[in-house]
Amino acid sequence: MTPPDEPDPLAQLTYNADGLIPAIIQEHQTGKILMMAWMNETSLRRSLETGRTHFWSRSRRQYWMKGETSGHIQTIRQIAYDCDGDTLLIQVTQQGGACHKGYHSCFFRAIGPNRRIVFLEPPRHNAPEES
Repeated sequence: MTPPDEPDPLAQLTYNADGLIPAIIQEHQTGKILMMAWMNETSLRRSLETGRTHFWSRSRRQYWMKGETSGHIQTIRQIAYDCDGDTLLIQVTQQGGACHKGYHSCFFRAIGPNRRIVFLEPPRHNAPEES
């Protein structure tokens, strides 16, 4: 609970017109960006209560916890927000891969010379159906 003389950090956040805020997920140990997902106030509160990341799926229109089916959970180390209060940076300890395609990070490829795909990570460590 926030002391009475300090502002509530959740009141400092700005959600978009759909009530969502982008959450960038960063590996605490390495600083590597793992993924980006959307949160609303309820999923953020669930994350704070459980110490695990919870998100809002825009396509499925439902809440989901990272690792709920794959076991590749994210344990929250710190939640920060930017100067405008419209983006979250969540540092986590990641178990398994963060990417639903089986890579450790969702950012496993880049646009290289001559617009060729450059893979930034080794091949998948698990199949997408296991992620």
